[in-house]
Amino acid sequence: MSPIRHARRSRLAAAGAAVTGAALLATALTPVAAGAAGRPTRAAAIDAAASVLAERADALGLTAAQDTKVRDVVVDADGSRHVRYDRTYRGLPVLGGDFVLHLAPDGSYRDVTRATRAAIDLPTVSPRLAAPRAADLAANLLRAAHLGETLNRLTARPQLVVDALHGAPRLAWRTDVAAQDSAGNPVARTVLTDAHTGARIDAWDRLESATGDGMSLYGGTVPLETTRTASGYELKDPTRGDTYTGDAGNRTDLCVLVVCVIRAPAPVVTDADNHWGTGTAADRATVAVDAQYGTDVTWDYYEDTHGRRGIAGDGKGSYNRVHYGNAYNNAFWDDRCFCMTYGDGDGTLMGPLVSLDVAGHEMTHGVTSKTAGLTYSGESGGLNEATSDIFGTLVEFHAANAQDPGDWLIGEEVVRDGFGKDALRFMDRPSKDGKSADCWDASVKDLDVHHSSGVANHFAYLLAEGSGAKTLGGTAHNSPTCDGSTVTGIGRAKLGRIWYRALTVHMTSSTDYAGARTATLKAAADLYGEGGAEHQAVAAAWSAVGVG
Repeated sequence: MSPIRHARRSRLAAAGAAVTGAALLATALTPVAAGAAGRPTRAAAIDAAASVLAERADALGLTAAQDTKVRDVVVDADGSRHVRYDRTYRGLPVLGGDFVLHLAPDGSYRDVTRATRAAIDLPTVSPRLAAPRAADLAANLLRAAHLGETLNRLTARPQLVVDALHGAPRLAWRTDVAAQDSAGNPVARTVLTDAHTGARIDAWDRLESATGDGMSLYGGTVPLETTRTASGYELKDPTRGDTYTGDAGNRTDLCVLVVCVIRAPAPVVTDADNHWGTGTAADRATVAVDAQYGTDVTWDYYEDTHGRRGIAGDGKGSYNRVHYGNAYNNAFWDDRCFCMTYGDGDGTLMGPLVSLDVAGHEMTHGVTSKTAGLTYSGESGGLNEATSDIFGTLVEFHAANAQDPGDWLIGEEVVRDGFGKDALRFMDRPSKDGKSADCWDASVKDLDVHHSSGVANHFAYLLAEGSGAKTLGGTAHNSPTCDGSTVTGIGRAKLGRIWYRALTVHMTSSTDYAGARTATLKAAADLYGEGGAEHQAVAAAWSAVGVG
């Protein structure tokens, strides 16, 4: 075991110079946090937006029956403001009611990006379908999806909403249904049901799949920040919002999936001498080291590159649960506990799912939920998954860890021989997994979101690295285009900044692939100028994957 530095956070030495240079460049080019000297504060941006909302309520489709709540605020270096709202109708949440109000530096109206432009005016908000019946329908759908399995501790919680995502706005039940399979592992779906007819509108999976020193399973010896206690040390990082890691003891807890107030994991991992893990899975602390390290690197990537401190951008930490379930081949982020959960894998298909890119992937679901809120279904669901793949990959590159060098494969450290492939996903050519789409067509929306994501993953790779064959991180990559064109990459840093800008300013819950092209082109114009090389590269990369 290696000695630990229990002090202020220190960067990985190998990445120090690059991080400093990137941070200085970002200061000049990227949006900065509200409150910087001479720029509007978050409160000022919200006040200006409130005035604009009052003046332009009719034009924005807002009525006396509707209310709004601020979800996020972005203030650009020039003082431009972008205020993201969620909407309610007669007290009910509106799915697809979100919008972003764009204001000029002087606080005047500039533009609006809406998830839907449909007028919301329902004759009644009293459902003909009772809540228990909606719960039964959702439960039956979950059972059907797991036909032949015994589901235990099944719980269904319907919520009345207005659905503005699927055509004309209508009253609907959004039901979160969850259970445990025969091995005790969680299964969960969200089911959207017409509150008058009982017809199923949509359904999607609810489990979004997935420094002090310690000896990790995948990353070698890594730095960790810990907290000193009267009896030793806790795996809790006071420099990153008190992010911590706990051992779930191979148990599952249904309240993690359903109940709003979710119990914290069984106690935070502790150690007597502040030396953590042995680098083997036989020591339960080893995967805890990987999980904590993955959280640290993800935090650092978003802060160093985008000025975002913490998943929610509020400086508060999340937490990790390791050793979850019985041979559980998954990892997931859950917004309600604001936490990451990692299974140990079954040893045949997968090992412990605590690799860097998986950690970055899962925690990015939290970033997405606090920003664009891309609905986890159809093309928006594919973009949600792709966003996590893109930033999970960029987190891996940002770590600059020689034991786990950056590449464009997802989960290559996790998969085992029984899986039959070298990784979970291949971003240079997504179809290598046998299921994902390289190119867009009208059928992409019908794929599982982990496979419809392939189009955006392919776009991201081409935008960063370009087409053709090359070796990255010791791994061979080869990315042909769908139209036979040749694409020249603009680098990973610019990809990350363009996608983050699009996610936080120009995308909404209903953004599809055509909308993603528009959002990233707007982002490139914001950052680098309309018609410039980066703007043209974004257009070329989307065309190269069939999104024109």
